[in-house]
Amino acid sequence: MRHARAARGTAIGLAMLAIALELTNILVTARLPPAAYTPLPFAPEDVAGTAFPLFGAILVYRRPRLLIGWLLCAGGVSSAANILSANLIVLNGDPGWGWVVVEFTWQACQLSLGVLLPLLYPDGRMPSARWRWVVVPVVAGHLLAWASLLTMDKALRDASHLLVTVGLGLAFASLAVRFTRGDAVERRQILWLLVTLPGLLIPWILGGDAWWLASFGIPLIPAAIAVAVLRYRLFGIDTLISRAMVGTGLALVITGVYLAASAASSVFLAEVHSVAGLAAALFAGVFFHPMRQALQRGVDRLLYGGTGVPAALAARLRHRLQRLDPGHGLLATLEVLREGLSVTGVAVEVENTTMVTGSPEPVARTVPLVWHGEPVGLLLIGPTARRRFPAAHDERVIATLSPYIADAAHAVRMTAAVQRSRERILAAREEERRRLRRDLHDGLGQSLTGMAMVINAARLSLRRSPDQAERLLADLRTGMDAISGDIRQLVYGLRPPAIDELGLTGAVEELARTPEEPATTVETAGDLAGLPAAVEVAAYRIVQEALTNARKHAAAARVTVRLERDNGLLRVTVADDGSGMPPDVRAGVGLGSMRERAAELGGTCAVRAREGGGTVVTATLPAQ
Repeated sequence: MRHARAARGTAIGLAMLAIALELTNILVTARLPPAAYTPLPFAPEDVAGTAFPLFGAILVYRRPRLLIGWLLCAGGVSSAANILSANLIVLNGDPGWGWVVVEFTWQACQLSLGVLLPLLYPDGRMPSARWRWVVVPVVAGHLLAWASLLTMDKALRDASHLLVTVGLGLAFASLAVRFTRGDAVERRQILWLLVTLPGLLIPWILGGDAWWLASFGIPLIPAAIAVAVLRYRLFGIDTLISRAMVGTGLALVITGVYLAASAASSVFLAEVHSVAGLAAALFAGVFFHPMRQALQRGVDRLLYGGTGVPAALAARLRHRLQRLDPGHGLLATLEVLREGLSVTGVAVEVENTTMVTGSPEPVARTVPLVWHGEPVGLLLIGPTARRRFPAAHDERVIATLSPYIADAAHAVRMTAAVQRSRERILAAREEERRRLRRDLHDGLGQSLTGMAMVINAARLSLRRSPDQAERLLADLRTGMDAISGDIRQLVYGLRPPAIDELGLTGAVEELARTPEEPATTVETAGDLAGLPAAVEVAAYRIVQEALTNARKHAAAARVTVRLERDNGLLRVTVADDGSGMPPDVRAGVGLGSMRERAAELGGTCAVRAREGGGTVVTATLPAQ
């Protein structure tokens, strides 16, 4: 902690020293004649001497151990001292050692900002130990520069300039190596620096009268470095590049229209500028939005390739979903999202199932999936993979593709629910078959075997003991009556006879007639004749179960049963005015049976609370 406070104090002191040197230089510059190469009252070196130490101090204050901040401070102070010493020589003449200070400060600025900064950026370490040899040509060039000052040999000065240029080029080449080998975080940090360098390099390459333009680009370099080191997660550099390119493209198109209109109107009209300006304004007003969209699509394709453009991803995803079943469709959406975000993996949690593509661990982001207001699962996005550009456009990609993923997840849920329902139906059907087999074998079969034995006994005793034969035949008659009852019970379990005898309406009315509470009213609407047999049985059983619940559990005083056939559907409604369902009630066998009977036919069955008290059971069944 003590060392950190000392480091922060030192960095702030260096920044204050640089500002003091620049303030002194302002006083010196005011006594000099205006410079011919710049219209500004200051030089690019003045801007560097102010901006670099300030942002360097900010970096050191936040991260005292990071060398990048110290290099910015050292380079900024060297630049401020360099321009001040050079102006003092111009003002007062060379005292003999003045150019020594100028050369020393300039070399210190080159070494710290031109060589060490790109070699160590952004984490304070070189890409590898071999890159330390890049410093050798720069130091050799500096030594030759000192030799040229002592001997006034121009050849030594040229050789010095060549060696330093080679060293600077190699140092900046290390950034390209880092960019190709680094992860997405390091690439984003490097991009922040690279996007600001043209503001310095272009004026420096042009030289001469264009050098003063560097005054506007130089402050952006330390600012970008500070943002890249401290706040790179908050700002998307590729978004900045994209918008800059789109804006530049719009400006170039409108300027081209202006120049074309100027050239065309100059042939026919004298008022060249007004006509050209009007044409450019009209063109911009009419075609601005289509041009912006076209340029945005082109820039997105340039930055991210075909897989990173949200519209292209959505189109490809729709095409794939049309050819796949729900399970494979969800995997297809995850694969497209993974490509669009360039992440290591994506997964979706749907109920108790997780579908994965790639390797999403460790999960970098979790996005809830919502289908028409209903949560259907969670989207798990893995860390960013290696790619050419970072993905600040992730929000647009996720916003574009998440509805498709939610649709696919909902389809998977529905498919799983239908499969579970089918399994329950098959299990119930198999259980019913087992019950019939047991009842037939253990009940009817045993009874028939016993009756056969009684018939044999009666036949044998018919001549010698007529009374005993009479008793046996009477017992046989009683047994036959019992068997008839068992058969009727089995038949009733398969299909209530009342439906065949009375029709669905009459059978339900028979269910409703009971001497005890509650009083039950049956209402019908539409033509209920000619319903499929399975639909009649399902409707009858649902009404039977709902009435049983109302009588046993709801303490209802009145129940209304309504059967309505309309538009190919049979709607069954059973409403009571009883105590209603508790809020924490769990579906039992009866409620589950009603839902399964409806689902078996492709219908639905819902149980809800009734306004004013009571319960409403509503079933919708296909009636065709």
